[in-house]
Amino acid sequence: MNVLITGATGLVGRNLSKLLTGKGHSVVPLVRGKRQAGLPWWDPAGGKIDLSPCKHLDAVVHLAGENVAGRWTEKRKKNIRDSRVDGTKLLAEALAALRSPPRTFLQASAVGYYGNRGDEMLDEGSDSGSGFLADTCVAWEAAGEAAEMARIRRVRMRIGVVLTPEGGALKRMLPPFRFGLGGPVGSGRQYVPWISLHDVVSAIEFLLTDSAVSGVVNLTAPVPATQKEMAGALGRSLNRPAFLPLPAFVVEKLFGEMGKDLLLSSTRALPKRLMEAGFDFRDSSLDDSMSRILATPPPAAQP
Repeated sequence: MNVLITGATGLVGRNLSKLLTGKGHSVVPLVRGKRQAGLPWWDPAGGKIDLSPCKHLDAVVHLAGENVAGRWTEKRKKNIRDSRVDGTKLLAEALAALRSPPRTFLQASAVGYYGNRGDEMLDEGSDSGSGFLADTCVAWEAAGEAAEMARIRRVRMRIGVVLTPEGGALKRMLPPFRFGLGGPVGSGRQYVPWISLHDVVSAIEFLLTDSAVSGVVNLTAPVPATQKEMAGALGRSLNRPAFLPLPAFVVEKLFGEMGKDLLLSSTRALPKRLMEAGFDFRDSSLDDSMSRILATPPPAAQP
């Protein structure tokens, strides 16, 4: 396949590109900033896009969006939302306008769609939650509707917390845990909808090739873990204690709204549709998988 990827230099994008090219697919990044000869280009903030260098596209994987980590000012929240909603709308409309549109459009979203739901079991049929992240995800997903109107198979991938020492939450957790200063955040009872980098990249490749799947798909591990369970699994993998909690009031003081929505929120999301479609998770249970997540690189291409 010829696959266009936005966010190709990000954590998931670069590992997905490596996997797909290793399996013989052709990967084309949609570049930002300075134009590069022979590559499609876009300026999401400016509402500009040029797909003319793409002679033929079989599929598009849309991963681009501003990082949500860090304190949320009103300006930062606007940038987070606009980078997802405006960029997705621009891309979906451009794909729909092509003389020969791609067959498949995989659009990233996030489990933040469900909001803070405590112990409630959530799957793809669950309603959206409340708060900034949930509202952003609702608008983000709606922004890609032009692709469906053009009869492009669209998959809205609600991606969980991607665990890898390469980046994201786990990379930030490792230093204090290695010094024996780690522990659960807040009460420790809130659920973390985690997924390993290996499985998220493999799941995206699976969705590219399984034409029967469309609509919403949760990209999370089959067994969600609580903050306390995650801290324990990480501590055991590093052979370090993991009992020093980071109290909720400290999280809110340090990180404000971002800490409340991301670190103290509980989302018990299950990948019902991936499991029904027959996807084979390598990392299903966190306690069994943490050492492998820390030691094993992303999936290598199979000959």
